[in-house]
Amino acid sequence: MNINGDEVTRDIEPRTLLVHHIRDNLGLTGTHWGCDTSNCGTCVVWVDEEPVKSCTTLAAMAGGHDVRTVEGMETDGVLDTVQEGFIQCHGLQCGFCTPGMMMTARALLDRNPDPTEAEIREAISGQICRCTGYSTIVRSIQWAAKKEQETPVEVSAS
Repeated sequence: MNINGDEVTRDIEPRTLLVHHIRDNLGLTGTHWGCDTSNCGTCVVWVDEEPVKSCTTLAAMAGGHDVRTVEGMETDGVLDTVQEGFIQCHGLQCGFCTPGMMMTARALLDRNPDPTEAEIREAISGQICRCTGYSTIVRSIQWAAKKEQETPVEVSAS
């Protein structure tokens, strides 16, 4: 499989969950593991640009596919605007749900660059945050959406 742009080949047990392969075999611990039942959403990663809950996906099923984790959000040391939004708007408390929330938010903004509050809440409805009332998470996603819509003003050299 391809993880965050790097091709990875490993022999694994057929029953290994993707979340355990990512964390234990590949050492990418940004993806969190919370429930093993697909309820909490802390384990969301992308497989071929689609968000999936990695606690109910077998690692072998991701063979030959592109997998993106929260570590793959930043590019050349520059944070994704969703990551910036979570910092700017205090979209995290303990941080446990944050990686899954950010992966889901990035997928939402890639499909809908100007979501309403209701659309944001719907997108993150499959994820549980036990620390916040979701308002700072929603604001963080709104901040990222607005930031991405800003167009830099070009200054004429004349």
